[in-house]
Amino acid sequence: MSINFPVKLFQTKIFKWYRVHGRHELPWRKSHSPYRILVSEIMLQQTQVCRVIPKYKSFLKKFPTIKKLAEAPLLAVLKEWRGLGYNRRAVYLKRTAEIILREHKGIFPKEAETLLKFPGIGRYSAGAIRVFAWNEPDVLIETNIRRVYIHFFFRNHEKISDSKLKKVIERTTQRANPRIWYWALMDYGAAALKSVPNPNRKSRHYAKQKPFSGSRRQARSKVLGYMMKKEGGARLPLIKRILNSDRKLQKYSLQARSILEELGSEGFLVSRKGLWRVSEN
Repeated sequence: MSINFPVKLFQTKIFKWYRVHGRHELPWRKSHSPYRILVSEIMLQQTQVCRVIPKYKSFLKKFPTIKKLAEAPLLAVLKEWRGLGYNRRAVYLKRTAEIILREHKGIFPKEAETLLKFPGIGRYSAGAIRVFAWNEPDVLIETNIRRVYIHFFFRNHEKISDSKLKKVIERTTQRANPRIWYWALMDYGAAALKSVPNPNRKSRHYAKQKPFSGSRRQARSKVLGYMMKKEGGARLPLIKRILNSDRKLQKYSLQARSILEELGSEGFLVSRKGLWRVSEN
């Protein structure tokens, strides 16, 4: 595939902008610890940077090591996660810590194939851990990186697949220091391209996130939030009343049983003789 923008000029432009405007102060960029990078990457999934910064700091203060997180009660982890949303990420993070402690003697594996076996770790997250912890030149594609490459190399295209982007990223990645290169790309995509129409709309993978308010996600969050406060647990009729008490979520009271079972299957809750409570581990 031919590249219609000079590679050296592209790299120079991105790095020049980053030196002046980059987010050099982000706390996870001050560490090469794979554990800390794992925490930041899981938190940053579908969550704004400004919301992640304080939670990242407090989470690592509470759980400074893989061992501390793996051995912590699930309820403590969920309480620390409150405010970030998508609570299953907290469960995935804890389960990953447990696997690393149990199967890898607490040593964080470096191989992408191993990382991909951990819960909640996809191709991007595995690559990001390798890039930011060990400076490996893996191909990373996420929202801001996709925005940059479509803007520079696919401006007159539509329905662009990530497989096409991958070929260009492989040929243009700055291999001397991929860690800084990807930081620069992310920051350029997040800030420098704000004034142009979103290039990601040309991506085959573009999809608008559905509103949280009044959604099943909000109903799940409300149920889990209530259960985290209810030490003695709760039965189905009470959960139905909790959902009925919120005008936006009343329709989900009929789905209360399936919401409880869903939260149970994902490891959040356990049930004994009809009494639901937060899982202990």
